[in-house]
Amino acid sequence: MKSWPTIGGALADYVDRNWLRDTPLKSRLREETAKLPQAGMQISAHQGQQMALLARAVGARRAVEVGTFTGYSALCVAEALPADGKLWCCDISEQWTGIGRRYWKEAGVDGKIELTVGPALKTLDGLLAQGLARQLDMAFIDANKDEYDAYYERCLTLLRQGGLILIDNVLWGGSVIDRDDKTADTKAIRALNAKLKTDERVDLTLFAVGDGMTAALKR
Repeated sequence: MKSWPTIGGALADYVDRNWLRDTPLKSRLREETAKLPQAGMQISAHQGQQMALLARAVGARRAVEVGTFTGYSALCVAEALPADGKLWCCDISEQWTGIGRRYWKEAGVDGKIELTVGPALKTLDGLLAQGLARQLDMAFIDANKDEYDAYYERCLTLLRQGGLILIDNVLWGGSVIDRDDKTADTKAIRALNAKLKTDERVDLTLFAVGDGMTAALKR
């Protein structure tokens, strides 16, 4: 029997009261981001909290993020890393990541984060060229959808055995089941979802949070 709960209204308020551990700083970052035209790209507070817990669960010390936007997910993950941890962030916008930099500094985690502004594939290839293959513990993918497969393959190479890849927007607002939607982004997400189903290099599940988040644990 399929069971995917719908959480809204009073039930959503109950979830917030009993599960959400928010901070004023994180709340301010979300509020500032909400004023941007691209605010829909922001992950939710619950998703950020879930990512932080997963980072701790796999004992992450070194991680990479593909698509940083205003830095909320990076803040959540960086806080979960140990004092000597490191998070490599990839994004193409100085403006958006400039917002994140302010909050990272205020939170005291800016020393853990290395941000590269430029094409993510070039940044990931640079990490591989530095000899970081099989050295990272966690990756989060939330950038250009038509490059999702390329991001996935590089992140999988960067991860150690037992490392975790999280991939956002895998339900794409329901467009993945719309047969009339033949846009490049939707086709790319569909293709990666189908590929992961049979990818024996990873263990796989879906977290029904936000717009759907895949979790792939490297075998």
